Amino acid sequence: MLVVNPDTPSHDTWALVPKPDPEPGAREVIVDVAAAGVNRADLLQVAGSYPPPPGAPSWPGLEVSGTVSAVGPGSRWQVGDEVVALVEGGGYATRVLVPDAQVLPAPHGVPLVDAAALPEAVCTLWSTLGAARLTAGEWLLVHGGSGGIGTVAIQLATAMGVHVATTAGGPDRTARCAELGAELAIDHRSADLASEVHRVAPDGVDVILDVLGAGSLATNLSCLAVEGRLAIIGLQQGSRAELDLGLLLSRRLTVLATTLRSRPRTQKAEIVAGVAEHVWPLVESGQVRPVVHDRVPLAEAAHAHRRLASGEVFGSLVLVP
Repeated sequence: MLVVNPDTPSHDTWALVPKPDPEPGAREVIVDVAAAGVNRADLLQVAGSYPPPPGAPSWPGLEVSGTVSAVGPGSRWQVGDEVVALVEGGGYATRVLVPDAQVLPAPHGVPLVDAAALPEAVCTLWSTLGAARLTAGEWLLVHGGSGGIGTVAIQLATAMGVHVATTAGGPDRTARCAELGAELAIDHRSADLASEVHRVAPDGVDVILDVLGAGSLATNLSCLAVEGRLAIIGLQQGSRAELDLGLLLSRRLTVLATTLRSRPRTQKAEIVAGVAEHVWPLVESGQVRPVVHDRVPLAEAAHAHRRLASGEVFGSLVLVP
């Protein structure tokens, strides 16, 4: 098989290098990759600030779609099944090894290539919004609604009966977020976030899905309703900030943080099972769809990373071998 080697001494391209084909063990499958999703976590890994967990491949890639080409003993999948998979690393390749329990059937009505943009987003969202106890009728504020996770979050929350507010950069991007279901789409470049939030939700929002981290902490807390929950899944604006504990006490606020990649396989299996039961029907009904900005050749993975870092991408990029 071929894999992307980000250690290639060039800023323009990364080499595709051969690696031995993996062999499936018990309750594992080999997937011939149709596409691999590109995530900001991949950019962090290449920059050296988000190393893969022990035992995972050293090259990037957290989600793939493709066709099962081999199965290990006890697998519930069959050769020829079209699937999507949540992987611990190594998705930027022509072939991947995946635990059975981290595989989902490719959703009907979604092109197999585009489906590669779903596993990481839906698993992150299902686990995070569950931890935040988000329920129908509440308000959710999604930071970065034009991103890969944000575009899915807007659709998923809307399908759950949740009122969605979101942020994005520029009128074109906010308009597209509104088309996905956001009742309020705020241009973070020109609008005051707290004022806009309280205009539609006078008491504040119930849950905030935050990819920014430290830089938005004070503003986020000011946007929360009594007993509101701030769920942090990213640190794009830093990891250290001063926290007013008195504010948390007086308004009974919760600050929580979740990750997906570093969880043990048992927890990932539970998350994938929850997605299969609760989210996959929404995907197959068309209520939740991957928003794919572009399909990029695997050999141009470095270019895909630069595009994602630039902020030009609306939704996701996928790499195609």
